[in-house]
Amino acid sequence: MLTKVDIEYAATRLVAGELVAFSTETVYGLGGDAECPSAVAAIYAAKGRPTDHPVIVHLSPEGDPAYWTDYLLPSARRLIDAFWPGPLTLIVKRAPHISMAISGGQDSVGLRCPSHPVAQALLRDFVRLKGGQAGVAAPSANRFGRVSPTSAQHVRDEFHGMTGVTIHVLDGGACSIGIESTIIDLSRGFPALLRPGHVTLEEVANVLGEIPQLPGQEIGNVPRASGMLKAHYSPRTPLFLLNAEEILSVLSVHPANAPMAVVAFPATLSKVSVLPADIFSVALPHTPTMLANQLYALLRRLDHMDMSCILFEALPDISDWAAINDRLRRAAATFLNIEPLHLIAKDNIIR
Repeated sequence: MLTKVDIEYAATRLVAGELVAFSTETVYGLGGDAECPSAVAAIYAAKGRPTDHPVIVHLSPEGDPAYWTDYLLPSARRLIDAFWPGPLTLIVKRAPHISMAISGGQDSVGLRCPSHPVAQALLRDFVRLKGGQAGVAAPSANRFGRVSPTSAQHVRDEFHGMTGVTIHVLDGGACSIGIESTIIDLSRGFPALLRPGHVTLEEVANVLGEIPQLPGQEIGNVPRASGMLKAHYSPRTPLFLLNAEEILSVLSVHPANAPMAVVAFPATLSKVSVLPADIFSVALPHTPTMLANQLYALLRRLDHMDMSCILFEALPDISDWAAINDRLRRAAATFLNIEPLHLIAKDNIIR
């Protein structure tokens, strides 16, 4: 059971310039003092993250976002009032006194106030011990490009055996949402959705009175925010997105001794009379909220099962599933140029 003493100790580690992995409502973050250059550098080094990829600064509920930006737009204030604390990140113009290290050298900075009680307690203790408008830079606590962690054990597994990496893990239990925050960019003169998440495009539009634009994923070939690469959130096991008919076609010609994982809706799985012994099947939940909560834990579980590949049924292409579709398409993009060996006929490969 996590205690106040545990949380305060973790805060002292942050003040000392060390790294602390902590739970949020979305995923576990790998945290360091956002205004300590060595701590920020240690985050990038531990993750193997390119230095031109920004990190998100996490603020306590009492924190002043205006400290981090040269001008807090009225639109930013409306979104903060509506969704903070919660799973919404805002990209705003970076104040001159804020280091470019946390923004990947760009003129913007990402800010978020998490709703998880452990994250809030840690941030409050950190601010109290350090003083001022302190914030914690905290990208997801995993190696760059890999599946995000939604439990403390995922973090331990991710960094186990890495030399020169010391991370204090604050176990706040499983993350309730399970995918990363929605990112809205307000630094360009118009609102833009950079990453879908639990806070939907429609909800943001209702607050702003306009629908955020959907620009290209990169500005000047540099990511504007976290998770913007085409290939991201990837398991080690090759993952292929197929429709129901393609999955059934693959299963009908499935060769012996080729263990595969099939993640599909119950209606699809019910059309298979007998699954081969080396097929591990998982029935998809019918709601995006349930799948978001389970997705990363499922991918990590399948990674430990020594499967040749994961066949994942394509989700409905509607707004309710947008956030999970975003994560799955990026996860599968890692393997678009890889032939899934002899398991899938050439005509069935998603291109």
